[in-house]
Amino acid sequence: MYTYIYPDNLKSSAVLWLWQLRDIGIIGVGLLLSVFAMAQLRLLPPLVITALYAFLTIRFDDTSILDFIRYASAFFLTKQQTYEWGYGEP
Repeated sequence: MYTYIYPDNLKSSAVLWLWQLRDIGIIGVGLLLSVFAMAQLRLLPPLVITALYAFLTIRFDDTSILDFIRYASAFFLTKQQTYEWGYGEP
């Protein structure tokens, strides 16, 4: 009788603009600390790290560059790959 439109049947994560809300919180805190470090200590690396994190966590089609880097590093570096071969039953 009633038609409601929900994103992915309420199973998707909360997204604002191009980031998840968790990422926006991390970017906001990082930006705040970066501005303080820039103003008081004249340090530029915290601002660069925050901007790099913001770029890597942009989401398109529910995936980000940071997710891809994590999956690739797990596949190639941290998880053991096992290969099995032999004659199978005909």
